[in-house]
Amino acid sequence: MLEQDILISGKKKDLGGFTVSRTLPNIKRRHVGPFVFLDHMGPLQVDQEHLMSVRPHPHIGLSTVTYLFSGRGLHRDSLGSKQIISPGDLNWMTAGKGIVHSERTPSEDITANPKKTMHGIQIWVALPTDQEECEPNFIHYPKENLPKFTLSEDLSGKLLIGRHGNTVSPVKTYSPTFFADITVENPVYKTISISEEEIGVFLLEGEATINEQTLSPDDLFLIAKPNEIKIKASQNTRLIFIGGKEFPEPRYIWWNFVSSRRERIREAAEQWQNQALGTVADETDFIPLPSDPLP
Repeated sequence: MLEQDILISGKKKDLGGFTVSRTLPNIKRRHVGPFVFLDHMGPLQVDQEHLMSVRPHPHIGLSTVTYLFSGRGLHRDSLGSKQIISPGDLNWMTAGKGIVHSERTPSEDITANPKKTMHGIQIWVALPTDQEECEPNFIHYPKENLPKFTLSEDLSGKLLIGRHGNTVSPVKTYSPTFFADITVENPVYKTISISEEEIGVFLLEGEATINEQTLSPDDLFLIAKPNEIKIKASQNTRLIFIGGKEFPEPRYIWWNFVSSRRERIREAAEQWQNQALGTVADETDFIPLPSDPLP
């Protein structure tokens, strides 16, 4: 658990025509609760050169969570899943012992007139040790199935994962996990409480000060005392809350692999090198293993 609040500022990453701001993992803190990775994608106007074009690549030991504010994405994976994700929907893909997937902008959106805007978040949730090698699965949750809720007066939105009071998200998780999309309806200055072991607040847009710390867009602020969070924010500010229960064991991250065991990551790297983790239908290319030193 955190002994003091930590501010993490996002770092821009170019993923080949698609820019993201990455806040986790970071040298200051590699996780918040079970979340070990956070990318803010866009906003980006889609065209032939600027689009989501992520070739097939593997994962182990985690669940990926994709949530869009605007635009659409096409998910395909080695289980045979093929799913369009639209704004407000949530994709939950559990890699477990291994899965391969691709993420693309639908072809009809590339030439759309007027142009589409792509904007969203992708986060990774590490799995508890007894589930790291579970069977992979993919579940799509339409926006209408994700409940609206009120975090506090003038702070309301969607409870994407977890529970708050009597509101419970239908998203199945493997450990206590919290993910909420909150909009400030009117200027606020108040103290709120969230009953999670760890919580991070991400400023998506607008103006906010958390526990007297002024945030800039793409800042992630990790809270030492989630039961006492002081929020000052302007109207229409949008905040993302993530967190949950911290694992007792460390997690190692190398490329797209997460595990509590270094040797498992080395094994997965060899599997991908040998193309033994699966293939994605309708895809002929893939992302090769990087040359980064293994853990």
